[in-house]
Amino acid sequence: MGLISADNPWVFISGLLGNISSLVVFLAPLPTFIRVCKKKSTEGFQSIPYVVSLFSAMLWIYYAYVKTGAFLLITINSFGCVIETLYIALYITYAPKEARIFTLRILLMLDFGVFCAILLITHFLAKGSNRVQLLGWISVVFATSVFAAPLSIIRQVIRTKSVEFMPFYLSIMLTLSAIMWLLYGIFLKDLYIAIPNVLGFIFGMLQMVLHAVYRKHKTVSEDVKLPEHCVDVTNVSTVTDSDDHRVPETVSSSEPPQVHDHRMIGMTCKSQNYQRDQREKIMDSPNPNPNLLGTCEA
Repeated sequence: MGLISADNPWVFISGLLGNISSLVVFLAPLPTFIRVCKKKSTEGFQSIPYVVSLFSAMLWIYYAYVKTGAFLLITINSFGCVIETLYIALYITYAPKEARIFTLRILLMLDFGVFCAILLITHFLAKGSNRVQLLGWISVVFATSVFAAPLSIIRQVIRTKSVEFMPFYLSIMLTLSAIMWLLYGIFLKDLYIAIPNVLGFIFGMLQMVLHAVYRKHKTVSEDVKLPEHCVDVTNVSTVTDSDDHRVPETVSSSEPPQVHDHRMIGMTCKSQNYQRDQREKIMDSPNPNPNLLGTCEA
């Protein structure tokens, strides 16, 4: 099987460009996992996107193998399987116990259980072109879910009016990757490859529009953390004003500081009574000595 089709060289060109752009997209989480390794903590990141991406890559490899003639689809998704497996392994290594167990359950259920079920169903219950169609629609469903993953980021950008967590270069590469694979599906006359990438192109364009709208707004860290500090400072200042600063301000400088003298006398009385109790305990006397009681005069 030749890599470059003599009938339509655009299949190879679009597929090659799709491989390059998808490679960048697959490597996008790499800085995140480098930080995870340095801090030895997943910092609350979720593992589901990586598990689903691994499952989708496995499905596309199987689909390209059954369909034949889609070698470039196998190359990029093989790399995707390797890199997503690495991400999941790092996540399981540094995640808390509950998150680690949850990830292992989802991994076994989806990437092993569901994939094996699809493999058996399409192999024994579907033959020829029916197998390709069934597997194609299954791949479309899960590929669409992968492309729909940026919806949470888009919602966060709209809510916070900040593109801090949506790098512009990644939005460009997502859009470019969707365009290349859309053209690859069109030139290859494969509807199942083209359909999910139409949705990917729409999401990519939406991200670029949001960048144009919110690129000059403040970052999330400033908008979110500042109100939290303001609330804390307000609470502290309110307590301080009511307990410490307001009493001296209401006392006139011409008035004798009798209130403060009574406070000191009260403290002296407490100290004397405490000393009396201690002496009584040490002496273990059944009749307390009146000389040890002390006096408190105002």
